[in-house]
Amino acid sequence: MNEHLQLPIDQSQDTHKANDLIIGKGVSFTGSVVVPNRAVINGSFNGELTARELIVDADGVMSGTCTATDIQVKGELKSTVFCSNLLTIHSTGHLEGSMEYGELVIERGGKFAGTMKQR
Repeated sequence: MNEHLQLPIDQSQDTHKANDLIIGKGVSFTGSVVVPNRAVINGSFNGELTARELIVDADGVMSGTCTATDIQVKGELKSTVFCSNLLTIHSTGHLEGSMEYGELVIERGGKFAGTMKQR
């Protein structure tokens, strides 16, 4: 007897929403995009990005201009950055360029080179 067991899918553990953008590892994107919710960069992004939240993951590389309410940098961000609320550079993160921010956190090991201005 061959029975297939179907387990219910717990969507509450899915942290991505329908209006998120994910640039996967190994994927390169060049252009402009407006994301209603969260943009997660695991690959390479070059251009203009506007989102509610931007996460540049440890394998992610972003260059260009980004505008977001909250930004987390775990990878590499070479950009002009406009962050209206909290900008966090994690211990693995590197931000190079100019940034305007509401609040700033740089974890031990995080790197920044450029100009900064608090809003």
